[in-house]
Amino acid sequence: MPALAKRVLAVLPQTQCTRCGYPDCAAYAEAIASGGAGINQCPPGGAEGVRRLAEITGQPERPIDPACGAEGPRHVAWIDEAWCIGCTLCIKACPVDCIVGGNKRMHTVIEAQCTGCELCLPVCPVDCIALENVTGERTGWQAWRQDQADDARRRYEMTSSRRLRSEREQSERLEAKAKDKLARLPELVKGTPAELDRKRATIEAALARARAKRPPAG
Repeated sequence: MPALAKRVLAVLPQTQCTRCGYPDCAAYAEAIASGGAGINQCPPGGAEGVRRLAEITGQPERPIDPACGAEGPRHVAWIDEAWCIGCTLCIKACPVDCIVGGNKRMHTVIEAQCTGCELCLPVCPVDCIALENVTGERTGWQAWRQDQADDARRRYEMTSSRRLRSEREQSERLEAKAKDKLARLPELVKGTPAELDRKRATIEAALARARAKRPPAG
């Protein structure tokens, strides 16, 4: 990551909410550094966040882009456990891994670690997640401390690394099975040479797609 992008990333609130239009705070920081994004696309950082980014980039301060949302109090997610069906979709959506629970078991949010990103809300099939205002009238950086942002960044990086590793390992297991199928194709498929060639081409194409989608080793 370029030096300017690192400086920008260090002053973002690390909520990983994607409201800026980018998949995470790091991607937004790189876009700002390269001139591809404005410094006013982060509602969680609010006006104070824009001021900090203006100091780093030399760009003029401007109001938060309304297309990205509005500055407001910090909220945390709350799960109504009486309605939770244990689908785990919210766990998979949480960027900082602050939701705990098992498959078909009630889930709960670790409030101190929740960034209020709201990414768990749209994935819940039974609409049992709500938001609770935990900062009253305080908004932006008045509602969110630097040590909380630093902790959220660490948790996001660890969670992302673990999920990428899991995806890569699953892809490698599937590839190994496909290779075994290819090696045993004449034994498994009793057909004409043309039929064997068709099956082989299908498996090889699936292998190529899987390799292209595999997360890089980190």
